[in-house]
Amino acid sequence: MLGQLPAITDVNVLVGSSNEDDAGVYRISDDTAVVLTTDFFTPIVDDPYWFGAIAAANSLSDIWAMGARPVVALNIAMFPHQSEFFPLLHRIMQGGIDKMSEAGVSIVGGHTIRDREPKFGYTVMGLVHPDKVLHNAKARPGDALVLTKRIGTGIISTGLKAGKCSEALIEEFTLSMAALNKRAGEIMVDVGVDTATDITGFGLIGHLLEVLRASDCTAQLHSGRVPFFEDAMKLAGMGMIPAGTRENRRAFDHYVSWGGDVSETERVLMNDAQTSGGFLIFVPAASRDRLTGLLREEGIPAAHIGDVVAEGARDGKRIFVDR
Repeated sequence: MLGQLPAITDVNVLVGSSNEDDAGVYRISDDTAVVLTTDFFTPIVDDPYWFGAIAAANSLSDIWAMGARPVVALNIAMFPHQSEFFPLLHRIMQGGIDKMSEAGVSIVGGHTIRDREPKFGYTVMGLVHPDKVLHNAKARPGDALVLTKRIGTGIISTGLKAGKCSEALIEEFTLSMAALNKRAGEIMVDVGVDTATDITGFGLIGHLLEVLRASDCTAQLHSGRVPFFEDAMKLAGMGMIPAGTRENRRAFDHYVSWGGDVSETERVLMNDAQTSGGFLIFVPAASRDRLTGLLREEGIPAAHIGDVVAEGARDGKRIFVDR
């Protein structure tokens, strides 16, 4: 679909679709650019309030991933035109309102349509200095890869639909998805990071690959350092693997060299389609310990999971994974 978009000739478009980035960026003056993104999806949890909160948190992450500050949002809602659904829609919207308020973002309008299956999300606009945009083409050899949330929400969501999740697990993964990436975004900008991306539908492997292709680099990952939800490992072993995760594996495996000591379950989880995941931050090695220390002081479970190791691809591979 992106291939059908016309070539961009406007010099004020600083980031378009060519590098598969998290958001578009348009310069409106020498010291101000707007960052634009949109995201919506079907319910990821049963609780309507938390569905709305997660949708808001997920929409906001793209703005922080670009190094920007979100300021305003437009609501997108699709819902059954049945009176008995309206109280649920109210709870969904309240969850989104509360999360946007937590982020300091004003909801200025939106659009709704009738649909048999509810869908909910936001278009968000942020602001950033044109010279301080964090985009996918800035990764360099020597950058450390720091991940800020655990992996496995897609698999847990599938387990939830199958009735395989405890109440404690449901609460744990719900709160993880609803947690804003605001402080992580602010801290990485203060530390002087040039590149970051949020981990969502294409999984850890897919979103890392987007940056590596745009920056023409390769990376080494260590699966033993990647923070997985422990229960997601168990559920994956039970076959609770969503279609999006399977599609990611088929799409991206060509670019990955898996070490023989990396288990099949770990390979699946590293391709797991996330909702409102954490940031994958590309930080210069000299600043790695400062970044992880500051994140952990804020209660963010930052983990150094690998490094950018070289320019170019090696035998068509961009990502090398060992234990």
